[in-house]
Amino acid sequence: MTAYVTASLLELETPVTDPVVAKGLSCLKSAIYDMKNTYATALFAYTFSLARDTETRKKLLQKLEDLAISHGPLLHWSQSDSKDDSGDSLSVEISSYVLLAALTADSVSTADLGFANRIVSWLVKQQNAYGGFSSTQDTVVALQALSLYATKVFSADGSSTVSVRSAGDAHHFDVTQENKLLYQEKPLASVPGKYSIEVKGSACVSVQVAQFYNIPTPTEAKTLSINAKTEEDCKKTSGRNLLLSLTVKYDGGQKRTNMVIADIKLLSGFTADTSSLEPNKHSNTSLVEQVDSKDDRVLVYLKEVPKANPVNLQIHLTQIVPVKNLKPAVIKVYDYYQT
Repeated sequence: MTAYVTASLLELETPVTDPVVAKGLSCLKSAIYDMKNTYATALFAYTFSLARDTETRKKLLQKLEDLAISHGPLLHWSQSDSKDDSGDSLSVEISSYVLLAALTADSVSTADLGFANRIVSWLVKQQNAYGGFSSTQDTVVALQALSLYATKVFSADGSSTVSVRSAGDAHHFDVTQENKLLYQEKPLASVPGKYSIEVKGSACVSVQVAQFYNIPTPTEAKTLSINAKTEEDCKKTSGRNLLLSLTVKYDGGQKRTNMVIADIKLLSGFTADTSSLEPNKHSNTSLVEQVDSKDDRVLVYLKEVPKANPVNLQIHLTQIVPVKNLKPAVIKVYDYYQT
């Protein structure tokens, strides 16, 4: 958080002599020797690059080079050890901060641009068809980094022609100084098909192919289920009384669930008597941990639901206000920690 705030102040061109910035950098410098978090290391590197602290910046960038994940011409970073993190929001953000750090210096060398180009090549492969990324945060940081890269490789001269061909389809895109900021798009007719892309010229261009298709809505594998039924409560004679019986079942891969919530929406005009559900302090077999009644709903917290061992619950409902055209009420059950 300190690195994020300090970097923000430095981006606003607050001088490093400002007491807040100076104390922030001092706090950060004391922590760089025990850095175990890749995200923090990348953010620190960008912060000290903004502060023009070349010595600290160099140490952090060297550490990041050791942590880099290289795939041929592509280079990126990940918070996890997994190599299969393409499109991961945090990986995009970390790699963008490294790119910002690499390009934020008094002078950017050809080697720096070569290093940056490998990161850019990975980043643009993560962009979706609309130019963004996985989330708002990684999109903001990535676009900032790509924009900075664009200023470093900007040239007022040159043009390029991009040719896209297949056996039955051909397109040509001319990128000149007059239209270089114009987004150009054409639909491909021969799909599925094998296309080749050829670029001639001296201007830097970005080419993206986007494929859109529809798939059937996947069916969710539900391991938790709930069955409910109501019947007239004959034991109570005053007014209309219902007995709501619930059965919560678990049929997943574990022996038991985590804590489970049964969220019971009451019928309009009815109130619930949950006294029969209240946890019995003298019973070791009751799985009810807590019962909360909130306005028109009842929340039942179950310690767990064992596999293939359904939990049965009963609630007495009493009608206090007659309601015409009574609509059904929803009851849902979910794992507290993995909804």
